[in-house]
Amino acid sequence: MRKIIHIDMDCFYAAVEVKYNPSLKGKPLGVGGPPNTRSVLTTASYEARKFGVRSAMPSSQAVRLCPQLILVPPHFDLYKAESRKVREILERFTNKIEPLSLDEAYLDVTDCKQFNGSATLIAQEIRRLIYVETKLTASAGVAPNKFLAKIASDWKKPNGQFVVRPQDIEEFVKDLKVEKIFGVGKVTAQKMHELGLHTCADIQKYSVQELHRWFGSRAQELYNFARGIDEREVVTEWERKSLTVEETYNRDLQTLEDCKKQIPSLYEDFHHRLVKGEYQDRIKGIVVKLKFFDFKSTTHEEVFQDIPSEADFHRLLEKAWQRRNVPVRLVGLGVRLGTQNKSEEKTDKSQLKFAI
Repeated sequence: MRKIIHIDMDCFYAAVEVKYNPSLKGKPLGVGGPPNTRSVLTTASYEARKFGVRSAMPSSQAVRLCPQLILVPPHFDLYKAESRKVREILERFTNKIEPLSLDEAYLDVTDCKQFNGSATLIAQEIRRLIYVETKLTASAGVAPNKFLAKIASDWKKPNGQFVVRPQDIEEFVKDLKVEKIFGVGKVTAQKMHELGLHTCADIQKYSVQELHRWFGSRAQELYNFARGIDEREVVTEWERKSLTVEETYNRDLQTLEDCKKQIPSLYEDFHHRLVKGEYQDRIKGIVVKLKFFDFKSTTHEEVFQDIPSEADFHRLLEKAWQRRNVPVRLVGLGVRLGTQNKSEEKTDKSQLKFAI
């Protein structure tokens, strides 16, 4: 039985901005470009979130929701510097660390001897040290696996901690909404709702074979997650080569316009993951994938070295659609990523992506 901790810094980018500019404390704050550009927010403070402002939202929309919103440009050097401090604290307890982005990471403390091996006490000490040494707060989830630990870290945010003991898993997962399941986005959640699946308990009523009819290759994963089962290990050495977001639709999309209507929700998820993972500087190309009603698929990609906009994906989608002009069951979009800069590798591997 593993002991996994998920550490998630609270509103990290905004919190760092407040740390270096205390006059921003207690005010609605968004990190992003000005509203008269195509810029979207990388994060928003809790004060801003009360108005409905959130990450990946266009700055112009955020200002409409919260006219008093203070917009500041991102300062990634500061975020990386604070992230390195947090990473150093984590390494005092284990070398089994899987960073997800600058302010989020999994830790496997199964073999940690400190605090008599208590993952709960280790998480508490990590959070204490983070605050003492950085003046930033973190939330933590403690559980026997990554899936449950990540959910638990969100349970008592901000600056909280939640523990899922092995004997509590069955009770904990049954009422979890399907949106909490790893990889379930807006479109898949909507499909689940149409099928009468609203909680993990609802999914538990069906066999893998039955789920496969609706969700294809994801059936086994959904079956396991709905029962709190997750055998994934904490991965300490890994470099992403691409970042893609895709959805399979319950009803085939009949026209190009139907496909285009799916871009905004896919793009929101894509942009959030892109910023969260700090992949902006590694983009080497953009890609759109279509899977047609007969399960044949096509992709169209282009060399690209900037953060793509929705309009860029619309353009690629049109070219991919023209190859067959038939109903579509899956739409995907994403980017190809280049290898990490070798000149930065020595530094980054020790700091790398700890997350929002």
